[in-house]
Amino acid sequence: MAAEKQFENQIKDFLKSLPKTWFFKYWAGPYSKSGIPDIIACVNGHFVGVEVKAPNGKPSELQKHNIGLIQESGGLGYILYPKDFKSFKKNIKELSRG
Repeated sequence: MAAEKQFENQIKDFLKSLPKTWFFKYWAGPYSKSGIPDIIACVNGHFVGVEVKAPNGKPSELQKHNIGLIQESGGLGYILYPKDFKSFKKNIKELSRG
């Protein structure tokens, strides 16, 4: 879990550095809805949901379903692994610039 938390912090630091970007870390407690992405963001008017995974992490079927619903709704949904962070940053930087 430490690897996932470190990666999550890298993502949050990256998002903080961007213009026209707002985000929050969704905390899933015992009374919260299951399957919500870890990070919810608005980047230059675009909805972005990020499910953070460590290199060996596996998304649940509900997480995959919710990411799919975000994409079907016109938002950007990611199940994000460290190996994909570079391309994620490139895409989100372009989005933040318009």
